[in-house]
Amino acid sequence: MDYKDLGLKAGIEIHQQLDTAEKLFCRCPTVLRDVADRTGEFYRYLRATESELGEIDRAAEEEMKLVRKFCYYTYDTVCLVDHDEEPPTPMNPEALDICLTIAKMLGMTPVEQIHTMRKLVVDGSNTSGFQRTALVALSGALPDGCRIETICLEEEAAQRVEGETFSLDRLGIPLVEITTAPCMRTPEAVQEVAAYIGMVLRSTGRVKRGLGTIRQDINVSIAGGARVEIKGVQELDLIAEVVRREVDRQTNLLAIRDALRDRGARVDRTVVDVTALFAGTKSAVLKKAKFILAIRLCGFAGLVGREIQPGRRLGSEMSDYAKKCGVGGIFHTDELPAYGVTAEEVARLREFVGAGDDDCVAIVAASRERAGCAAEQVMIRADMALAGVPEETRKMLEEGSSAYMRPLPGAARMYPETDVFPIALSGALWEGIRVPELLTDRAERFVREFGLDGALARQVAFSERLPLFERAVAAGVRPTLAARTLLATCRELARGGVAIDRVSEDDILALLSAVEAGRAAKEAIPDLLAELARTADESAGTPRERVDAAIAKMAPAVSQADVESIVRRIVAEREAFAREKGMGALGPLMGVVMQELRGSVDGKVVSETLRRELKRLLS
Repeated sequence: MDYKDLGLKAGIEIHQQLDTAEKLFCRCPTVLRDVADRTGEFYRYLRATESELGEIDRAAEEEMKLVRKFCYYTYDTVCLVDHDEEPPTPMNPEALDICLTIAKMLGMTPVEQIHTMRKLVVDGSNTSGFQRTALVALSGALPDGCRIETICLEEEAAQRVEGETFSLDRLGIPLVEITTAPCMRTPEAVQEVAAYIGMVLRSTGRVKRGLGTIRQDINVSIAGGARVEIKGVQELDLIAEVVRREVDRQTNLLAIRDALRDRGARVDRTVVDVTALFAGTKSAVLKKAKFILAIRLCGFAGLVGREIQPGRRLGSEMSDYAKKCGVGGIFHTDELPAYGVTAEEVARLREFVGAGDDDCVAIVAASRERAGCAAEQVMIRADMALAGVPEETRKMLEEGSSAYMRPLPGAARMYPETDVFPIALSGALWEGIRVPELLTDRAERFVREFGLDGALARQVAFSERLPLFERAVAAGVRPTLAARTLLATCRELARGGVAIDRVSEDDILALLSAVEAGRAAKEAIPDLLAELARTADESAGTPRERVDAAIAKMAPAVSQADVESIVRRIVAEREAFAREKGMGALGPLMGVVMQELRGSVDGKVVSETLRRELKRLLS
């Protein structure tokens, strides 16, 4: 598919949590808690407020279709600011410093004064009903000629536990929002830009790592389509697929629009009560419904059930809109009979509402109020199908498809935060920002300075273990030994069920130093790490004392005389094999000797001793 011919335009918004000690507008720690540790909970109803111009944002208005009661879990690490029961404190200067650093790395121009704004959010993710956000810098550059439009510093939302319940431990963690221009023309370009920005962020060494700490929102449109924002893409490798599927969705919606227009399709605004038709139904959904309404979609037959994305149809879009009224979804005649609804019931339904062969009938089942609301939403979405592609905010589903969330927000969403003073950015402050080395440049330096393989150097540079690697090298540990231990050995142990994350960085550093000092062989590292993990809760003393205890148990010192004795015995026991294979027996016998020594002796020493013994035998 030629995406340029389709007129693809894509931009991306990247939200990255910053690794600060305190939250953005209070002094609470930025630690995540287990919900079992909560100290209490409270409830809120959130309502949208009018903007300065007396308008209510359309996205917020959509969220208010139902009166929703939100529950918030609180902890001993959150405060009244998180509860929205106390005004915010001044902006965290550490977070601002990190944001300015990122802006400078991206070649951006800082604003003269930072003004905090309130961004209306009434989906429950903020106790206040808004998110505090501040524009920090403008107009940055990307390597491919694309550009960054803005970088903002804002507070993270509360974490949804389930349904309408949120956890306040995450609320208020500082994050940056980086927004690009819609300058990408292929799905792969979007993914490449996201990867580059992610690399820049990690290069600071001051952002949080792990699942959920970085999220991408992708804006996509094609010629004749509309701008659609897809929120919450957490996996970098899925970005291109998300864009491809959105292009497919918009292309298919445009094709459906053209087919509807060719048929002269329309939406019958008469909503019909068909509750009595299903009095004896076997459908579990319809049987428990108090009220069932039908909507006739003239000329829509076969198109409501047409697939627009993998696992998604036009009917799915209508269902998404109806769910905003609190119903579980809709049924429509493109998919019936099914779900316990019989062919006879479908025939009676079509006859009752006067549906022709080209018509589709949608039904909603709920209370009178919710069913009426849902029927109206189905008609709204059907009207949109006649127009083409609606502007929307959507959420990513598994594997890259998406579902409707709410309309795109408008200007009424933002208004000034009166509880936070503006911050003037001086030229001296900007000039004093130090730009860190990019991870890509650091990987190239590791190749030059340490002689690491290019792939290994890149792995180290992009790893969460990078700071420990640099500490180890500074302490005199060979770079290759440090890199392979931190990446390959630790990963293999974790896959084998060893709780390697229980071993502290100081203990790993002490172990590597012991190997370099000759107190343990490098072959013993896996066993020693496993022992340190096993005894993490039991061990006391310094890192060196813990490592020495592990060495004494798992890899006690063996003298050269003992090594020679063991080698002679093993060769003698396998003399026939050794004579038959000659020096080719070195490898197999090496494995036998090392297994007996359990990593207590460096493999190079064992190899030299074994080689001498084989030569003596064969001479």
